[in-house]
Amino acid sequence: QVQLVESGGGLVQPGGSLRLSCAASGLTFSNYRMGWFRQTSVKEREFVAHITSWNGASTFYADSVKGRFTISRDNTKNTVYLQMNSLKPEDTAVYYCAALTGYVANYDLPSAYGYWGQGTQVTVSS
Repeated sequence: QVQLVESGGGLVQPGGSLRLSCAASGLTFSNYRMGWFRQTSVKEREFVAHITSWNGASTFYADSVKGRFTISRDNTKNTVYLQMNSLKPEDTAVYYCAALTGYVANYDLPSAYGYWGQGTQVTVSS
């Protein structure tokens, strides 16, 4: 049974920071590329960040978060992180982590990910 559990969300003021964590179990974590997505009630689930599975992992970001967010992973802890800095109100969303099971070329599409966490709410507001 694969389980991905996000944590670290909450309320933060604009310009603030949060670090999200996603703890994985039930899969060989180091075999999987991981991604972060976000979703609101009025928008489709959108790509945020992606990280490859190997040592010296490469990272990929949506333009909207590039330079502000950092994805990282610790394969010894079966955990992927999303460090979010300089947060903006438009970053408000439910954030999901996911494990890629489809084509690598589709890393920015939700359909490429076969395992998903339950999501954690991030609210950026003054």
